[in-house]
Amino acid sequence: MSRYHRRTFLAGLGAATAVVAGCGNGTRSGAGDVIDMRVERALNLMYSEVPGSRDLAAKASGMLVMPLVTKAGFGVGGAYGEGALLIDGVTVDYYSTAQATFGLQIGAQQFAHTLFFMTPDALADFRGSDGWAVGGDVEYAVPERGTSLGIETTTELAPVIAVVYGQSGLIVGATLKGNKYTRIVR
Repeated sequence: MSRYHRRTFLAGLGAATAVVAGCGNGTRSGAGDVIDMRVERALNLMYSEVPGSRDLAAKASGMLVMPLVTKAGFGVGGAYGEGALLIDGVTVDYYSTAQATFGLQIGAQQFAHTLFFMTPDALADFRGSDGWAVGGDVEYAVPERGTSLGIETTTELAPVIAVVYGQSGLIVGATLKGNKYTRIVR
């Protein structure tokens, strides 16, 4: 990577961090009990807003619930949020998610999302990594208006299923591609 590209990347990353940090929306909770409360509210919202998500949760080996992610950008952007990994309905670890974006973009958005780890191996890979990034192995489950998730054979065979819900803001279409998840101590 040339020196110019490195400087551009680092400047962009710094700007993205400043944009998200400047939102001051409380995504950095500081305490495990605050995250747990937000996770409980997010799950209740998901179960009411996304029909079929309760059945998906019952089949999952574990769930990473990110109750509040803020994404903002003006050419350069970023996203940040904190949440909890649940196994059998119990919090076992806390995680943060971060994303830096570059390109044609303007606006801000908040949303929640849950990653369902459908196999013990997928859950073990996630828990064993120093920093896990969303890639092509994640299947997005999106409900059609007024219907359930439509969990089909291809979705059920996916090792990780993502459900995005509770969206508000000016950026259309929340995506998790490029999000990095890191274990945090709370």
